[in-house]
Amino acid sequence: MSAIYILWKRELIRYFRSKARLVGSLGQPLLFLVALGFGLGPVFAKAGQGNYFQFLGPGVVCMGILFTGVFAGIQVIWDRQFGFLKETLVAPVTRFEIMLGKTLGGATVAFLQGCFVLALTMLLGFRVQHLYLIPLALTAMFLIALFFTALGISIASILEDMQGFQLIMNFVVQPVFFLSGALFPLAGVVSFLSIISSFDPLAYGVDAVRGSLTGITHFGLVTDFTVLVVISSIVLALGSYLFSRVEA
Repeated sequence: MSAIYILWKRELIRYFRSKARLVGSLGQPLLFLVALGFGLGPVFAKAGQGNYFQFLGPGVVCMGILFTGVFAGIQVIWDRQFGFLKETLVAPVTRFEIMLGKTLGGATVAFLQGCFVLALTMLLGFRVQHLYLIPLALTAMFLIALFFTALGISIASILEDMQGFQLIMNFVVQPVFFLSGALFPLAGVVSFLSIISSFDPLAYGVDAVRGSLTGITHFGLVTDFTVLVVISSIVLALGSYLFSRVEA
């Protein structure tokens, strides 16, 4: 447990020491909130769908968590290239503990990123409808962070090239985000898009956060949290196996 704590703490220290990373990571969510939230708001309202900013806010929060979480895997490749991973692997701890510590550290960073974005959306006008459900929303945010951080580390465990990792993750991340219902309602979309979205893990995360904060759900909160817990457990197990085969 001490090794897990040390690795978790190291990831947090890295995050908060990099002020440029801390501030710069809010740029993309801010752009989406301003350009889409205020730009498409009148169109959304004329279509009879209500306040688009209220709909978009939870989706942008999940976007911040998604991008921060998956790219935590870059740190594994970085450590391998500069020899830090070899020093970690020879420590008298199991690789499962190393992987779990890195995953929890990256997930905590992604979760904090989501909290910062949520605070930003509230400053810009987003309103939480059910304050007593905020802990539920935070739980969903952490599960999203855990899943995508573990996914990023799993993929990084089988790659040695940083550029290759970025290309693969962009190929995965962009469809996952745009098909999750973060930017548009899943109700009423064409059938093939609805089927694809039902296999998108982020769709359940967005729905859980949106349902907790605004009361609007597509799949239902019970389904959302069940899926998030199951897929997070699966990808953690997969990541542990892949990381156990890493060669520094």
